[in-house]
Amino acid sequence: MPPSKSSSDMRRAVIIDGVRTPFLRAFGAFTRLDTIALGAAAVRALLDKTGLPPEEVGSLIWGGAILPGATPNVGREIVLDAGLPRTLEASTVSRACSSGFLAVTQAVAAIERGEADVVIAGGGDSTSNAEVTLPPSFVHKMAPVAMSAKSGVLDYLGLLGKISIRKDLIPRRPSIRERSTGELMGESAERMAKIWGVTREEQDAFAAQSHARACAAIKSGRFAGEVIALRAPDGSTVAADNIPREDATLEKLARLKPAFAKDGTLTAGNSSALTDGAGAVLVMSQEKALALGLTPLAAFRSWSYDAVDPAGQLLIGPAISMPRALEKAGMTLKDVDLVEIHEAFAAQVLCVLRAMASDAFAREWRGRDKAAGELNFADINLHGGSVALGHPFGGTGIRMLVTAANELKRSGKGTAMLGICAAGGQSVGAVIEAV
Repeated sequence: MPPSKSSSDMRRAVIIDGVRTPFLRAFGAFTRLDTIALGAAAVRALLDKTGLPPEEVGSLIWGGAILPGATPNVGREIVLDAGLPRTLEASTVSRACSSGFLAVTQAVAAIERGEADVVIAGGGDSTSNAEVTLPPSFVHKMAPVAMSAKSGVLDYLGLLGKISIRKDLIPRRPSIRERSTGELMGESAERMAKIWGVTREEQDAFAAQSHARACAAIKSGRFAGEVIALRAPDGSTVAADNIPREDATLEKLARLKPAFAKDGTLTAGNSSALTDGAGAVLVMSQEKALALGLTPLAAFRSWSYDAVDPAGQLLIGPAISMPRALEKAGMTLKDVDLVEIHEAFAAQVLCVLRAMASDAFAREWRGRDKAAGELNFADINLHGGSVALGHPFGGTGIRMLVTAANELKRSGKGTAMLGICAAGGQSVGAVIEAV
């Protein structure tokens, strides 16, 4: 990425504001709202909140992990459905759980290169609308007949003797499984928990904290300026996240059965849930913000995208990316006021914290003699995280960014560090600062 710029640099990109839909458990009130509908709702609400005329927008970049096969450029469809100028160009990026965050940093980079003045960046996913596909064997048998103009009734009848109901017609159940290893993300997190000695009790304590903080934030109105009210297809109005639970006590969490291994430590209670939701942020040059009379919330000082071997510690990446982002910003962990780390699983977060405090990890994985520093889980995610709030893949980075930026403004603090793990062994770390 380009060198970090000072806050006085007028070509600097700044974050003006952001919103998101409520994050709902999959197959609930948002089931009939696909990722395009959720994204369009977030973009319309962002324009309404900021008062920005749609014609001022120069580009839209959208991030998502579950892209519909018929309309993979979700960003362009959001432009059309949200009422933006139909001549506005748009693109869609996909980097698993860091997709929405990638959309934002691409917007920042484009603005700082002078390619745009105003960009809407966002992300989201509808897990409820993940496509259920037939086995490839069915396609391989059916396609030669269906694609041929010469095929007749006898050709189709001939397929009946070749197709197996069990092997060819039963749809595949979608799962968060690594293509290169065949391993479920939760299975990898279980392995990491053993490597780092993370116990079930620690995971449940972290999950209880996440739920308690999220519930407190909702009750206090902390998310009121971030979460929009959205009318669901059934006519109801949804105005708040529905996954956080006030009754997520240690006692109740301890009673849940392991989800990924018979003798495992990961459960449905200390893992993030399948979620529907989307969010969007308004990014523009500082000069343009001044011209429009808009007050920025925050700006990026640095970021680092990285990857590890998915056959190893699949979700450990933030322990690499966050220290690298700090180095790029000329900072150390002691300089950071707020920390937001994506909670795919409580175990994953706790492993990342232990890795960041390990000199041996620093030497082996980052080529540094000393650890990045020590964080307790009480020090991070002051308003809860993905375990409690949910994880609509491409929308999580947007949620984290908007919450962190607003917290910097509310608290008067200066900097926040963010970290996200993603499928494929990928990760991102970033440092933002108040403007």
